[in-house]
Amino acid sequence: MVVGRRPAIEAVRSGRAREVLIDDSAHRTETLRELMSLAERSGTTVRRVPGSTIDRLAPHGAHQGVAVVVEPPPLLDERALSSLPFDDDALAVALDGITDPQNLGACARVAEAAGAALMVIRDRRGAPVTPAAVKASAGALLHLPVARVPNLTRAISRLRDRGFAPVGLDPTGADLWRADPPRPMVLVVGAEGAGLSRLVRERCDLLVSIPMRGKTESLNAATALAVGLFTFALRPEGAVTMPGKAGVAQSGSASDL
Repeated sequence: MVVGRRPAIEAVRSGRAREVLIDDSAHRTETLRELMSLAERSGTTVRRVPGSTIDRLAPHGAHQGVAVVVEPPPLLDERALSSLPFDDDALAVALDGITDPQNLGACARVAEAAGAALMVIRDRRGAPVTPAAVKASAGALLHLPVARVPNLTRAISRLRDRGFAPVGLDPTGADLWRADPPRPMVLVVGAEGAGLSRLVRERCDLLVSIPMRGKTESLNAATALAVGLFTFALRPEGAVTMPGKAGVAQSGSASDL
């Protein structure tokens, strides 16, 4: 069950929505009209129900009067990394120990918006793909392929065998703006507060840090990922050189979002 109007729209767009439930007293905003129009065009069933029904289905979520029954996308396993088709300039994301579903969802939203072809998450010490994570991703997790793996270092090695350059966000790394890693590339971001684990850090071909010009010395996981990922996703050919003070690129808590 996915709740919220924007996640519901993405659920219908993804083709995974089976039924849309709408509070019969919900105000018809532009977003709600868009949802109903998409559902009608896609042939997705829409039912008007009492608000108490949706409250019961989503007791802990801000559902905005909308709940959607969704067939979740299958999670990929480690072996799939050896056979998935990728473009020559593909971007992938690997999350090292992100345990908060809100952070997971926020990272997925960033990755999907930047055009990432894949997100890799850890089986242990990693948040699962839950309805809360899907809502936090604004539905991006219904579009973005996700591989849940027991061994992240081995998964990174599989991607390296496919030609991916592993790049880690780490405070000890080179200036992000001066780095020009080859593509395809997998960008690795570490856990809240802890950064990259030692084995994952050692598996990266390149470590980069985000220049910090203010007094703040750290960014949360999703923000750091956004800076790094869009730097590489939007960068034209050739390295960019910008002056700046190298700073910490590790993550904080979901409350920082």
